[in-house]
Amino acid sequence: MAHYVAKVVVPIDLKKKPWEQKHPLHNRWHPDIPVVAEVKDGEVFRVEMVDFSGGGITSDYSAEDVKHADQSIVHYLSGPIRVVDKNETPAMPGDLLAVEICNLGPLPGDEWGYTATFDRENGGGFLTDHFPCATKAIWYFEGIYAYSPHIPGVRFPGLTHPGIIGTAPSMELLNIWNEREREVEENGHKSLKLCEVLHSRPLANLPSTKGCHLGKIKKGTAEWEKIAKEAARTIPGRENGGNCDIKNLSRGSKIYLPVFVEGANLSTGDMHFSQGDGEVSFCGAIEMSGFLELKCEIIRGGMKEYLTPMGPTPLHVNPIFEIGPVEPRFSEWLVFEGISVDESGRQHFLDASVAYKRAVLNAIDYLSKFGYSKEQVYLLLSCCPCEGRISGIVDAPNAVATLAIPTAIFDQDIRPKAGKVPIGPRLVRKPDVLRCSYDGNLPTTKNPAASM
Repeated sequence: MAHYVAKVVVPIDLKKKPWEQKHPLHNRWHPDIPVVAEVKDGEVFRVEMVDFSGGGITSDYSAEDVKHADQSIVHYLSGPIRVVDKNETPAMPGDLLAVEICNLGPLPGDEWGYTATFDRENGGGFLTDHFPCATKAIWYFEGIYAYSPHIPGVRFPGLTHPGIIGTAPSMELLNIWNEREREVEENGHKSLKLCEVLHSRPLANLPSTKGCHLGKIKKGTAEWEKIAKEAARTIPGRENGGNCDIKNLSRGSKIYLPVFVEGANLSTGDMHFSQGDGEVSFCGAIEMSGFLELKCEIIRGGMKEYLTPMGPTPLHVNPIFEIGPVEPRFSEWLVFEGISVDESGRQHFLDASVAYKRAVLNAIDYLSKFGYSKEQVYLLLSCCPCEGRISGIVDAPNAVATLAIPTAIFDQDIRPKAGKVPIGPRLVRKPDVLRCSYDGNLPTTKNPAASM
């Protein structure tokens, strides 16, 4: 049997900036971003990545880098990578690209990561109206385990995965994205009632030349100016895959991505050591630099064969994901429920977002009884291997969402029991997360019935 050695197609030098790499990185989606490498169907290859911020957020024990993070550069991606079959024929629009994750991990010598919340005036997060301050926790890796001096008493195995993996859009698909997202950003505040409950802003991140990097295309040229004004931001997941943040896409997983351009032009980045379902704090996994070892297979005509469009064009499809066999094993969970009633007591109709927000808030308030600050718990629930579920979506008027937390990650018993919650110096978790002041003037949501 032949021994495989993964060919490094995108190397990373952590001493260099993203645009200084041997293959300059990009942080936008566009069909005309030049490919940096070519791989063959069935070939195992290695892609290395910087963390999503390109080194802008550091291991310093300060949250100032998070508070003032440049959101225009999110996310730095490695690629695009052209995929051809054994006869040198490229993947073509209408094909399906099966991408298998053979191996992955942090870059050697860079075994650390961070979880954070952005300032409410600079990105925010799922609960930004409750937690408007920028915060940060540093994590260190011990093999498969992570621990943080800023959230003591917790240790858990990571389910490492790429937050972003996707193919390049065609120009037609890119125009569809930009048109629909512009409509949400310009009119959503008036038309979407959910904006009164979820306070992340902006509602959509539209194309912008600020912070734009297009790989090999030199900044300031006419070509760069044209593409930068059209290229989509990498923040949301879309028809091409992209920033789906599916925590279970680890070793042995397969991603079946639709192909929209010749060669597929595969890109990846935003590596996570671990993440909770929802990545609720937004900068919310354990973010890190890392590598993927991948193998691709081209399924000719696979889009038409396997993906049913849910929209007005054949381009309105979504990827399929096959979860791998390697995951942490937990046998005991504490599960928190939320329903679609907001903090003011107002009823919403089958709204799963409101229900999940309630579930997360319930979990935060509960765990803060065991010696943790609410900021510590918020970051923890964003990055530990917790499981989010939509448990009910038909029993009007309430959607029901749940958040399940593995009890084994804690060094104390967090289950309810007869008698009062234990108190004492052992339960005071110091130090706290790194944090900055909130200097804005937007109101903070308070729940008058919750614990302080």
